[in-house]
Amino acid sequence: MRALSEVTRLAPYTPGKPIDELARETGIPAGDILKLASNESPLAANPAVIAAIQDALCDITRYPDGNGFRLKQKLSARCGLPIDRLTLGNGSNDLLVMIAQAFLCRGRNAVFSQYAFSVYASATVATGAEAREVPALAWGNDLEGLLDAIDDNTHVVFIANPNNPTGTWFDRPAFAAFLARVPAETIVVLDEAYIEYADDPALPNGLDYVDRHPNLIVCRSLCKAYGLAGLRVGYAASSAHIADILNRVRQPFNVNSLALAGACAALDDEAYLELGRHVNRHGLQQLHAGLTRLGLAWIPSRTNFVTVDFARPAGPIYEALLRQGIIVRPLAGYGMPNHLRISVGLPSENDRLLDALSRIVGAGDV
Repeated sequence: MRALSEVTRLAPYTPGKPIDELARETGIPAGDILKLASNESPLAANPAVIAAIQDALCDITRYPDGNGFRLKQKLSARCGLPIDRLTLGNGSNDLLVMIAQAFLCRGRNAVFSQYAFSVYASATVATGAEAREVPALAWGNDLEGLLDAIDDNTHVVFIANPNNPTGTWFDRPAFAAFLARVPAETIVVLDEAYIEYADDPALPNGLDYVDRHPNLIVCRSLCKAYGLAGLRVGYAASSAHIADILNRVRQPFNVNSLALAGACAALDDEAYLELGRHVNRHGLQQLHAGLTRLGLAWIPSRTNFVTVDFARPAGPIYEALLRQGIIVRPLAGYGMPNHLRISVGLPSENDRLLDALSRIVGAGDV
C-alpha cells in the first residue's frame, strides 16, 4: 500500500491503558482498578446529562442535526460569539485534524513546541506538510522560539495553554505580544482543552482575542471539566470566514445525537462544572503535598493532572503501579522517559496513588 512516506513513520496515538485491558492482564477486578491516565473527570456522570441522553435515545434511528444548532446556540450565549463563528468537533482532537486538512499540504509547514500534544505532529504530517518542532522552554511553549521558526511557508502554529502533557502555561502579556508578531496570513491555533481548570486570572482567555485577530482559532473541549470524555464533544471559535472553511472539511454528522444532547445539558449545569473545579483544585494540592513528602519533583500545572519527574527511567514505576491496579500515563513517547503524568482523582483515589508510590519508590521496589 502506498501511504505517504511521512505517515508510515508516525507512531499511532497511544491512549491511556483501558481498565478492562488491565483487568484481563492481571486478574484484578475491574472495579478495583484506578485509572489516573487520561485526564478524565473523576466525578460520577452528571445526572442531567444522563437524563438528556435517555430522552434522545428514542431518535437514534435518525441522523443527528448536522449543524448542531441547539448546541451552537448555547455555546454562542456562553462565548459571546454568533453561531456562524463556531465549529463543532468530535472532541477538540477532531478540530485539530480539520484545521490541518484545511490549511496544510506539501510545501507548507506547521510550527509547535517540543512536549506538545502529539496530534499536532500527526495531523500535520498526514497532510504531507512539514512538522516543525521548536525546543521547549522550561517544559512549555517558547513563544519567542516559535516566532523565530515561522517562515513564508508556515501556515499554522499550534500552541496549547495550559499545555498537555506538561501542564505549563503562559500569561496574557506574553500571548498578546506573540499574536502581535505572528504574520496575519499564518493561522494560530490556541488549544484550550484544559482552560476550565486554569482558575488563574493571569492566563489569557482565548475568546477575548478572536475579534482582534482574524487568524486565531480557539479550540476547546467538553470532555474534561464537563465530564463528557465518553461522548467526545469539542468546539472551535474563530472568524466566520475560518469557520466556513472548517465546515467544508468537517465530516457530516461528526457529533452524534447523544453527544449533542448531553453537551447541551452539561452546559446548563454550572454547579457540576464548579464541583469538578473544586475537586480538582484540592486534588492538585493533595498530590503536590504527597509528592513533596516522597521527595519527588513535578512540573507546575494549571490543569487536572501533574507530571512527575522521577529522575530516572519511569517505565518500571509505571509497571509497578499497574501491578497494584493503578493506571497512569508514561511519557517516553513524548521524549520524557523519566516522567509519568498523573490525573487528579477523588481524595481517596489520590491517597491510594500516593500510598502506592510510597511503597514503590520508598521501598525500592523498582
